[in-house]
Amino acid sequence: MSRSSIYWFAVLVMICLGSMTGTVYAQEEGFEAPPSEAEAGFRFQIDFEVKAHFRSSEEVVVRTSRDDPDAPMLGLSLTTVDPGEHFEISTATLLADAFWGGPSGTQAHLKLDLIDRYERNPTSTDREVDVDELWLRFGREHQPGELAEQRGAYLKVGKFGHFERQDERHLESYGLASTTFNRLEDVGLEVGFDVHQNVYIKLSATQGNPVFFRDPNALAGDVGASLLTPSTRQLGGGLGQIYDAEVEDFDLDGNLELGAGLGLRFGDEVGNRAVDILLWGYERELEPTVELRGSSIGGDLELLLGPDPGSQPLAVTDDRKRELGVSIWLYWDALSCFGQYVDSDLAGLPRRAFEVEAAYLFELPYRWQAAGQQLLPSIAPVVRYSRLFNDFEHPPVTALPSLAWDWYKLDLGLRAELIEGLDLTFEYAFNHGYLTDNNETLVTLRWAQR
Repeated sequence: MSRSSIYWFAVLVMICLGSMTGTVYAQEEGFEAPPSEAEAGFRFQIDFEVKAHFRSSEEVVVRTSRDDPDAPMLGLSLTTVDPGEHFEISTATLLADAFWGGPSGTQAHLKLDLIDRYERNPTSTDREVDVDELWLRFGREHQPGELAEQRGAYLKVGKFGHFERQDERHLESYGLASTTFNRLEDVGLEVGFDVHQNVYIKLSATQGNPVFFRDPNALAGDVGASLLTPSTRQLGGGLGQIYDAEVEDFDLDGNLELGAGLGLRFGDEVGNRAVDILLWGYERELEPTVELRGSSIGGDLELLLGPDPGSQPLAVTDDRKRELGVSIWLYWDALSCFGQYVDSDLAGLPRRAFEVEAAYLFELPYRWQAAGQQLLPSIAPVVRYSRLFNDFEHPPVTALPSLAWDWYKLDLGLRAELIEGLDLTFEYAFNHGYLTDNNETLVTLRWAQR
């Protein structure tokens, strides 16, 4: 899509936003109460979050295609990123928010990872300090299942998560659909319209996450400059699947990705029981290559066509990246469910994925206390099932046959709130790709100061 088309798209969004906002403020009935003096003024909030893990990963070694002296990459093996048992701190996050003017006012948000071990890709030497989110929003953005009091609109600009993804997390791991399509944030603008209490629309124009590959378990692995020299790796390369990787630099000179969503939501007034159904889609043109920090392999078409002259490319037919999907949120008292289905065409390579997750919160009776707080106030068992279907074949000669594998993943977990702000999550992943298992145990101690 040309840049001029993007400019006209942005102008259209702004015109619609202005007309919708004007309609809202012209209404005499159903107008929300004016914000209190405290809400109308400036407010600022800083939060912290730290996660420590015990991780046990099964060791897996899969030989790639036959050795070929003219294609040295083909003599490599796919290996578990970091087998064995490990204690590590994966995340230390600073969150900062500033508010002006109440629920329908303005919000600025920053999520800064001082440690981000599980998102370093393509190599473990990727930057440790990373800006996960940085955005400015005008107007009110309702959360999934939250009914709109009246017609309204919002505009969000910066780096933010995809509007169809699961933001309310019950496990530390991710399903196959989330990992593949909407795990990581993008850069651009997003606009949303509450056209009815039960109907909403979302539109976006963003930079687009580069297409790359990573292991579906906790660690991404070393798959960059060290691919030809395994002895220099700090970690194994993993059993990689194609996914939408991290946006590393702000660059809107290329082909932007356009997204749209139409949502229906129903629920009671207090929000204890609600359902939200969002139909969505994205499309952009792939770049010939996208430079990734620390990698000799570029993203987008360079990954699919193959960097090594001895390798055969995947059966690419064009440069279009298209995704259509549906996301569903269901809340029924203590039960919380999320599901999504995605149908994708990646340069002529068809892919499908789905995942379903259910969590149930048990509030426990008051039995013990420490420092005036209840010990173990709640536990939440969680189950998630996900599948990824790559409906294309890998070429006969390839260094990365796992890119075309079908996968299924069953995650079982239990999150226990120890005291307010401190919880412990146990989870086990049954992760199967083609003819091999890639299972993993993850125990997470999370402290959040909010």
